[in-house]
Amino acid sequence: MIAIVDYDMGNVASVANMLKRIGGPPSVLTRDPEVLRRAERIILPGVGAFDKGMRNLSAFGLRAPLDEAALERRVPILGICLGMQLLTKSSEEGAEPGLGWIDATTRRFRFPADTGLKVPHMGWNYVVAKRPNPLINGADRKRFYFVHGYYVECTRPEDVLGTACYGADFVCAIGRENIYGVQFHPEKSHKFGMALLEGFVRA
Repeated sequence: MIAIVDYDMGNVASVANMLKRIGGPPSVLTRDPEVLRRAERIILPGVGAFDKGMRNLSAFGLRAPLDEAALERRVPILGICLGMQLLTKSSEEGAEPGLGWIDATTRRFRFPADTGLKVPHMGWNYVVAKRPNPLINGADRKRFYFVHGYYVECTRPEDVLGTACYGADFVCAIGRENIYGVQFHPEKSHKFGMALLEGFVRA
């Protein structure tokens, strides 16, 4: 069973719908700690502010079961958009500490005015795999849909799974052992998003 964490941070139903389309294992939208403790895989989606996301996880009693799943039971976990940022230690967006499962910091995009680059970054971008991984593989170019004003800066280069370019290259996919994160939205990325979620289901 795949648990999709529902912590009042975005439309989680679209993730569930995409999992149904790929014919994956049964999934459930949940904020029940006991369901998380039984889950074989967990998806942490999210749209919105970093601090509110962390506070909601704590308010719903989800922090402890998530830590247990990720760090003790080694359950495969996928963070999406804000969910990826919450995997890091902290964010320039707020003051709350993140989950800290990946040694990384969430940074805000900053561009000189004369570049014409807007924040948030929105639209389709190609993603380049930086090392073999179950989420982004194969030689063909893959496009994913992005909506974000922040990106992740990893301390360890080996935690970087993929990059995209907006003004300059930035990290858009991270992973270490059973923990994965993507800045883009696979649930809005058609065949490439379906392939990514299929890879996560098999991870």
